[in-house]
Amino acid sequence: MKKIDILAGTLAVVGALNWGLVAVAEFDLVATIFGGMEFGETNAASRVVYGLVGLSALWLAARSASLLSSSSTSSPTHAHA
Repeated sequence: MKKIDILAGTLAVVGALNWGLVAVAEFDLVATIFGGMEFGETNAASRVVYGLVGLSALWLAARSASLLSSSSTSSPTHAHA
């Protein structure tokens, strides 16, 4: 499963950088790469990329939640005096 984690992380970074560009410069890199001429314009290819970024975020959130819950149940508790 490590390859899917790397892919999801990469797509999440791409999405985060794209949103940063949208916020700072009103520039949508994904739309521009896939032929969008106007800000916010989408086509099938850019929607696929946006969808994959969203799925990656869900995957990473679920993985993080499962890792956090497994680490909190497996870590020993220490008694304080």
